[in-house]
Amino acid sequence: MHPHETIKYRESVLPVTTPTEIISLLKSSCAALQSSKRKASVCGGMAEKVTIVKRQEWGAAAPKQKEALKGTAQRVFIHHTANPSCKDQKACMDRLVSIQRVHMTERGFDDIGYNFLIGPNGTVYEGRGWGVVGAHAKKNNHDSLGIAFMGNFDNETPNAEAMSSVKKLLKLGVCEGNLTPEFTLLGHRDVGDTKCPGDKLYAALPQLRGA
Repeated sequence: MHPHETIKYRESVLPVTTPTEIISLLKSSCAALQSSKRKASVCGGMAEKVTIVKRQEWGAAAPKQKEALKGTAQRVFIHHTANPSCKDQKACMDRLVSIQRVHMTERGFDDIGYNFLIGPNGTVYEGRGWGVVGAHAKKNNHDSLGIAFMGNFDNETPNAEAMSSVKKLLKLGVCEGNLTPEFTLLGHRDVGDTKCPGDKLYAALPQLRGA
């Protein structure tokens, strides 16, 4: 460049922003900040890890196909499998294979319907897993996560181990970015004509909402 050459800068023109747009941007920024604080609060307090029994470990068949969620799950639906409780891990694994078979052959699902299942002793079993569209709440699967307690909770109260495991799983989902920190937790009956997840488990849902 010649020493006497003048450098010309192009003037930047900022887009015109209306008061309504400014308010909208501020609200969006505040919501993002609150979400970030909520996530930091949840993750910072998570002292215990969650052990998840993977599909391969319980003998799952390969899914016919998988559909990924378009974004982070916004809602969690709690279910029960509505069959007798399994007494040990082998019995629960056998039950999982049976549930998957029924879902895929009799109901025509691509895979077991739930994203995760919880054994009576609190063991967490991977169903479809994180970030995959489930088949657990008709017309409500594309922004949600389905978690099923193994057993029938029409008259049986969920035990502390199972409840604790679900709380840890929800925290893990938030911390890993698979579940929004402001997720809504619902029972299957809230969106469908069903008794699921059973009266006793449904009554216990407020304990999970504080997870």
